Amino acid sequence: MHICFLTHEYPEGNKSHGGIGTFISTIAPALMVAGHKVTVIGLSQNEIDKEEIDRNVQIKRLRRSKWKRFSFIDNSSRLNQAIKKVNSSDRIDVLEASELGFAFIRKTSNIKFIIRLHGGHHFFAEAEKRKINFWKAFQEKRSFRKADAFIGVSDYVVQNTRKYLSFQNRPIEIIYNPINSDKFYKSDQSKLIPKRILFVGTLCEKKGVRELVLGFKSVKSKTPEALLILTGRDWKYPDGISYSDKMKELVSVNKIEGIEFTGPVNYNDLPIEYEKAEICAFPSHMETQGMVALEAMSMAKPVIFSNVGPGKETIEDGVNGLLADPYSPEDIAEKINYLLENKEIAKQIGGQARVRILEKYNLNKIVEENINFYKSLLHFSLAENAYASKRLEDK
Repeated sequence: MHICFLTHEYPEGNKSHGGIGTFISTIAPALMVAGHKVTVIGLSQNEIDKEEIDRNVQIKRLRRSKWKRFSFIDNSSRLNQAIKKVNSSDRIDVLEASELGFAFIRKTSNIKFIIRLHGGHHFFAEAEKRKINFWKAFQEKRSFRKADAFIGVSDYVVQNTRKYLSFQNRPIEIIYNPINSDKFYKSDQSKLIPKRILFVGTLCEKKGVRELVLGFKSVKSKTPEALLILTGRDWKYPDGISYSDKMKELVSVNKIEGIEFTGPVNYNDLPIEYEKAEICAFPSHMETQGMVALEAMSMAKPVIFSNVGPGKETIEDGVNGLLADPYSPEDIAEKINYLLENKEIAKQIGGQARVRILEKYNLNKIVEENINFYKSLLHFSLAENAYASKRLEDK
């Protein structure tokens, strides 16, 4: 098969990227190893169009439009041209995008369009209790109408998306995002720094950073040596104010000591950061799956995750992680204190966390599940075509 991912988030150099970029840069090379061709097409900040090869995956980065108005028309036109060119030289079987991805992409009869639900506009608008943006909602609905099938990265994202958008009785499968357990290896306990608590992710309200910071004051009162490391890119309010600066003000006003803001870390260096942590805490208000939690679990770290969203799909509370109320600084602090005070239990939870990853989020297993789903769609299409041909012959 020739599988093409339509995304603007494929990792580029040392630039930080989000969960979709992590997912595709993990699964695309693995699909190549499994004997399939993979192409990635997307927009970039490059001044010119650029092509590159990453672990045998062909990456086509198109410069973003410089139009001051209606740039989406220019961008969509060039994306369509790129897809058409790739398809004409090496037929694409599957074209995959996230929720809004197909809004202005022309439907091609020989290509199966698949939307992978990473969390779209409707999903996060509900989660963050904000109004639906008409333009984004229009694009999402338009994109969904073009999809031949859907993949949800968790049951939670499927059920919550279903409240607002129709899957039109088309095939839908839940396939979790994979974790490369070689990259996120079982950590060396000798490299652990005692009392070090790590958060990784965008520093913003929906990631539960405020509650984690406030909860850490209670942790610090019980364990004065404790250190909270906040690692990730900053988020800015519409008026340009930095969320990190807001949190630093919160730290200062509440006289909370022992918190470090490190900024973003190169993705390839993340295992080093996980390895140094005694506990990893990700009390996000909302996730579709939560990649950082899975990465830390893969490294046999005791993880505190949210008891909302997909938390219960990811972690068996008290067995391979702990689930906390992300809106309660007190509950987050209680979970951190418990792990700091019960080191043997924390170690056991970390060990079971890695077992969980190897069994449920294994890269080879997830790759096979994706391939089987892709093939089922293609075989169904072939059967449809054969039936149509037979009817024509009978006439």
